[in-house]
Amino acid sequence: MKVRLAYGREGLEVELPDERTTVIEPTFVPGLPDAKGAILTALRNPIGTPPLRQIVEPTQSVAISVCDITRPMPSKTLLPLLLGELRHVPPENITILIATGTHRTNTEEELAEMLGEGVVDKYRVVNHNGFDDDSPEKIGSTDSGIEVLLNRRWVESDIRITTGFVEPHFFAGFSGGPKMVAPGLAGFPTIMRLHDAAMIGHPNARFAITVGNPIHDAIREIARMSSVDFSVDVTINRDKRITSVYAGELFAVHKAACAVAQRLAMQPVSAPFDLVLTTNSGYPLDQNLYQAVKGMSAAAQVVREGGRIICAAECSEGVPEHGQYRDILALCGSPSEVLEMIQQTEYERHDQWQAQIQAQIQMKADVYLKSSCLTEQQVTDAHLTPVGRIEDTIEDCGPDASICVLPEGPQTIPYISAG
Repeated sequence: MKVRLAYGREGLEVELPDERTTVIEPTFVPGLPDAKGAILTALRNPIGTPPLRQIVEPTQSVAISVCDITRPMPSKTLLPLLLGELRHVPPENITILIATGTHRTNTEEELAEMLGEGVVDKYRVVNHNGFDDDSPEKIGSTDSGIEVLLNRRWVESDIRITTGFVEPHFFAGFSGGPKMVAPGLAGFPTIMRLHDAAMIGHPNARFAITVGNPIHDAIREIARMSSVDFSVDVTINRDKRITSVYAGELFAVHKAACAVAQRLAMQPVSAPFDLVLTTNSGYPLDQNLYQAVKGMSAAAQVVREGGRIICAAECSEGVPEHGQYRDILALCGSPSEVLEMIQQTEYERHDQWQAQIQAQIQMKADVYLKSSCLTEQQVTDAHLTPVGRIEDTIEDCGPDASICVLPEGPQTIPYISAG
């Protein structure tokens, strides 16, 4: 059978044996026939709050948290409509904050692509910098002792609005909602505590779990401390079209969007597979190897102990160059050494969480990488096995190997069904 994988902007077609291949995809829902109309309806009929136009006074300052370039959030569609509901507020009173967390700064060209030139030209757009010691402001500490440092512009604004894209997240449960406050707008010390070895290693720090997941529990507490006034969350399909939109009170909105994402993404299987072929959902999610660990995580849910994972991720941006993910991997000779190093008491380094999750996966299965933008040396330096032709690697597994394919990567979360 021929299967088209989400890979870069163009996709990648592979030929697989019919008789032993299982293709698992999210339940497909067409995009809303009138997405703009649905957004306006949500904004004007919100859950648990008055409409946005009634919440904001013309003299108040407004901060809006939006996704960065690594997320396929349809901000170009949503933002103009949201800002239209704030037309009574002078543009100079509104700041759009790119919730980068510890990701790199987005370029001017990317901002125009993400938000639309009309928005970039008219409003103040600021890339959050979690490493700027002068930018975050401390607003307190969580019950577990995490010091909460958030973007100063966000904290000092009269009105705070989040906009998010909800999908299952490999250690925070789901994206969107409260994640648009922390880690999206948090200072590095806060982000580091949310991603330390104990948090990442917790058995409930995984896809689709929010309550009882120590990471999401803390994120939710931080968002509550921050006092978000209004929130908008959307879900999308494989064509990046909006399938649902909710607006209003932060937690009610996020719960509604998570229910949709979980119903569509979670797919049961009866037994683990010898080999799982996954992706990182194509561009923009597969821009680099760091992000591709999410696709590996989706595959790890249904690969057998000692099996193989092949991840197809274009990695047009490289490993990447920024951050310390590559350096952490380079310090060790194997995934087991990576885990041992990160789990040392007091170990603390930017990007250690991604290296830890990758190493945890590699304790279960061998991981191969198909990338047209990374050299073989870059792949092997990351403790992965480079793949030339995917079909050849699958053939090497033998004629009886059971195969699972996740063409949309972590947009699909397979799980072993107890029934």
